[in-house]
Amino acid sequence: MQRALITGITGFTGQYLAAELSDIGFEVFGTTTNSKPSNPSCEFNVDLRDAESLKKVVNDVKPDVVAHLAAISFVGHDDSSQIYTTNIVATRHLLEALSTAHKKPHSVLLSSSATVYGTGAQSPLSETAPFNPMNDYGISKMAMEKLAALWLDKLPLFITRPFNYTGIGQADNFLIPKIMRHFREGLKDIELGNLDVYRDFSDVRDVAKIYQRLITLAPQGKIVNICSGQAISLQQIISMMSEIAGYEINVHINPQFVRDNEVKLLKGSPDYLDTLIGKYERIAFQDTLKWMYQGER
Repeated sequence: MQRALITGITGFTGQYLAAELSDIGFEVFGTTTNSKPSNPSCEFNVDLRDAESLKKVVNDVKPDVVAHLAAISFVGHDDSSQIYTTNIVATRHLLEALSTAHKKPHSVLLSSSATVYGTGAQSPLSETAPFNPMNDYGISKMAMEKLAALWLDKLPLFITRPFNYTGIGQADNFLIPKIMRHFREGLKDIELGNLDVYRDFSDVRDVAKIYQRLITLAPQGKIVNICSGQAISLQQIISMMSEIAGYEINVHINPQFVRDNEVKLLKGSPDYLDTLIGKYERIAFQDTLKWMYQGER
């Protein structure tokens, strides 16, 4: 049986990817920051910034495929130094551990982010669009990608750039879960930032399936957008949720939630992804919202 190693296996995306890889026959292992892993036989409590501990995990697991998902992924995270050490230094430690391992994997997925594009001149954004990150998170992911290039001749790695995605299990400090919580609790008022921003949203279940297909394909050296190719505004999301929940919520604009460098439109092109895995029937975003609303009630 082939083995998979997922960094951040107990995180939002990691849990869904673990299920996808398990379904196609992989024995799945992963790293977590939980002090008491729920499954100690296949989960390792390790700080990826600890190079020696990480090397031990890699050599113990002997993975055939690797998905590096562990990261500080919340743009508004208040400790910028942690963003950089987790997203860059930890990635370097992983790549070093994999390249010097007794058994090298045949597929390595590194999860970057569409925030590396920032405010792009083109729309939809293709993988050839220039870097223009607008925050610490985007800068850290851009640096991670540049760093990864140093290992292209040593490891069969490829990079994904997921645009926004959501689903059951995403932390409440992200936008959609925050909105969802207000509607589920029947609250009459919500404070948000700029409603006139458009994002390319996917369902986490789609993202996990796409990751599984790419890991199997192992497109070495490639960069792949993970997106729907459709952009939706925050105002439209509020309207969808009003229809699903059966009532209208009062939206109050809080100036503290409006970023000076807000990216107004972030929409990706899935054309290259579709050439790799074939045309993929994505879950409609309204169905994602219904799933989240009904599944956690």
